[in-house]
Amino acid sequence: MTTMVTTGEVPPGKLPVLITFMEMAKRPETPERPMPEGVHGPVLARRCTLAYYRFLYDTIGEPWLWEIRRRMDQGELARMLADPQVEVHVIHVDGMPAGFVELDWRLLPADGTVAIDYLGLMPWAIGRGLGSWLLDWAVRRVWQRPRVRRLTINTCSFDHPSALPLYQRAGFRRLRQERKFVDDPRRAGVLPLDAAPHIPLAPPMPPAPPAPGGMPQVGGDPPRRPMAFHPMAGRP
Repeated sequence: MTTMVTTGEVPPGKLPVLITFMEMAKRPETPERPMPEGVHGPVLARRCTLAYYRFLYDTIGEPWLWEIRRRMDQGELARMLADPQVEVHVIHVDGMPAGFVELDWRLLPADGTVAIDYLGLMPWAIGRGLGSWLLDWAVRRVWQRPRVRRLTINTCSFDHPSALPLYQRAGFRRLRQERKFVDDPRRAGVLPLDAAPHIPLAPPMPPAPPAPGGMPQVGGDPPRRPMAFHPMAGRP
């Protein structure tokens, strides 16, 4: 749940966030970046399984409070991954997955828009120049396709501080910014409480007052969810 930021204190269980919406309206004219040494890929994860995607998304996104795909109905997520217009490209270093970029082509037939929905690196792979190269690779892949008119990407104040400057150097321009209050996924049990230590925890939800007759009401932070991911048998 999100609410627009207004003046005053941060509501219990909420975090303030600044979201930046960006676009690139023409193909880049800069030279292609050389592939960093030791990198293999990107490899398209054809018919990407839910378990593999969640491994990538959860491991890469936990330090930056990625939580949308965690909250998403997993059957819906599996169907999205099965759509050939949603591409998950993974890079490897020393035989291990080091990062991925998710390209969404579903709006291309309607208005020429392609979206980079996610781009991120494993924590151990940050600082090796892989992110700028992977972004450059993704941008060039998109503009090779006919009828592309614009490429979009978003970032927010939870992301790595170099993300916004990186996108700007790549040729994206800022369209608009939105300030919101969002549910803290750590308080909601979606992410561990020690995730993203650079972002202070939201104020806790106050306990509910006693019900009439002295019976306690359910209140405060919700119970923790188990963090281990297990594929759901029988789900589409």
